[in-house]
This record gives sequence, C-alpha cells and structure tokens, in this order.
Amino acid sequence: MSFVVIDGLDGSGKGTQVKLLINHFKKNNIIFEFIKSPNYKTPIGEAYRRYLDGGFEMKTDSVFLLVASDVIMNKPMIEKTTKEGKIILAERYITSTIAFQSANGFPYKKALKLVELMEYPKADLIIFIDVKPEIGVKRKSDQEGKLDRHEKDLGFLRKVREFYFKEIKENVLGKWIVINGEKSKEEVHKEILKFINPYLKTINEKDEKKDFKG
Repeated sequence: MSFVVIDGLDGSGKGTQVKLLINHFKKNNIIFEFIKSPNYKTPIGEAYRRYLDGGFEMKTDSVFLLVASDVIMNKPMIEKTTKEGKIILAERYITSTIAFQSANGFPYKKALKLVELMEYPKADLIIFIDVKPEIGVKRKSDQEGKLDRHEKDLGFLRKVREFYFKEIKENVLGKWIVINGEKSKEEVHKEILKFINPYLKTINEKDEKKDFKG
C-alpha cells in the first residue's frame, strides 16, 4: 500500500478520519506524505474557494479544469513517494472532482477521458465514507454555520453521491471501499484501519528487510 485516498461528501467526516490516521501513522512511526485536494492555500485553490463561496461564477468546464489543475500539481510528489515505498495519504483526489463536476453538468465520460489523458496516478485504495446528504449538510451546518454553494444544495449533493457510486462500481482510479460514515468516529476509524493495517504491515516488513541488508 502506498497511495490511500479518503473521499466522501461534505460532512462525511473525511477531515476527522484523516486526522485520526495521521495520529496513527505518527504513533507507529510510519513515514508518510499528506495531500489535500483542492489545496485552498495555492492560488488555484484560493480561486476555487472564492467560487464556492459565491464570489464569482464560472462555467462547469472551467471549474473542472481549475480543480483538475490544482490536483495534478501533486503528481510528481505522488510518483516519487510511491516509488520510494512510502505512504501517501490524500484527503480527496481527482475522484472528488469527477463526482462533483459531473453532478454540475460536466460530461462524466469526458471527465474520465481527461483524467486518463492527464495520467493521474492510480490509488492503491480509495475509502469512500458514505453518509446521506441530509446528514452531511446538518453536520456542516452545526460545525460551521455558513454553507458554500455545494453544501447547501441537497439535490446537487444527491447527484454527487450517485456519481461517486458510479465511480465505485467502475473502480475509477483504484480499488474502492465503502464505509458507513453515519457510525461514531471511533467505529469508522476502526473500519478504516481494518483495510489499511495489512498493507502497512507489508511496508514495515520491507523496511525491516532493507535495514537488515544494510
């Protein structure tokens, strides 16, 4: 296991589970790199954040390409880190862009073709934390009060969820695992570790062999 993606709708608990995984990695001395898509600290990510907050309007094609450009910036680091046999942990990926922008009107098959042409690295495991849109919206509202254009549109989020399950069925960009995100955060964390830990053990065994040879 080298490249793990945690994905899901807004309010699914992705951020919480990523933090728990990071703590788990640090506690067990597992070397890893973390990426978040989109990265709101980059100029592209900042522009997308302004769009989400209603600062300006864009055509769906432009939105897809904007976010896709932000995500592809991680490609060199992903390839380098996975080649070294280390862990990449990603909070969302281009898989999220495909689901959200397909729900926004961008042709799904065209999105897949562009992703193929741009040669996004495949993940070893994509964990989709599934919650009903109504639950996700309530969580986000309780946490932050203010919702962006996606978070406050239940009909839109239902479409997004449908496209996610289309990706899951087709194993787009890797092997997908669906976890019930409506359980407690502790239960969800245990579920995630159940799928990740066997691969972490394999990586640790490889590192031990390298140390022994050295």
